[in-house]
Amino acid sequence: MIYLDTSLLLKLYAHEHGSEQLAAWLIGKSTWCCARHGRLELVSALKRHQREGRISPQGIRQALARLDADEKTQLIEWLSVSDELIDSACTTFVALPPTVFLRAADALHLACAKAAGLKEIYSHDDHLLAAAPHFKLKGVDVLKAH
Repeated sequence: MIYLDTSLLLKLYAHEHGSEQLAAWLIGKSTWCCARHGRLELVSALKRHQREGRISPQGIRQALARLDADEKTQLIEWLSVSDELIDSACTTFVALPPTVFLRAADALHLACAKAAGLKEIYSHDDHLLAAAPHFKLKGVDVLKAH
């Protein structure tokens, strides 16, 4: 299973720079997973694209229809965000050096990937990637790596 954070998931459901590169990299790879709150982040990002004039209401409906299809075929799995996961994220967050910038939602992504037993997390977010080792994860940006 491959953990994709929302910065990459958005590239699969809305045309952005790097969308084709990511889709090509995913060919032949296993299923994807993301923390449950990533679905809300994805919808929020699609609405941001609409506000910015980069996607139409029809484009959002099409993207969400593709997402629904991917959920039904279990190509993507949403991982639960439990009280224990939030507590774990808080504990790691408190221990971060003051120089590490990390958003709360990204801490949940990292804690979720760690709790799922994954060794890597895939993202295009520099802050999340820099914080990954503090959660005992390897952060990989497939768009920069290739």
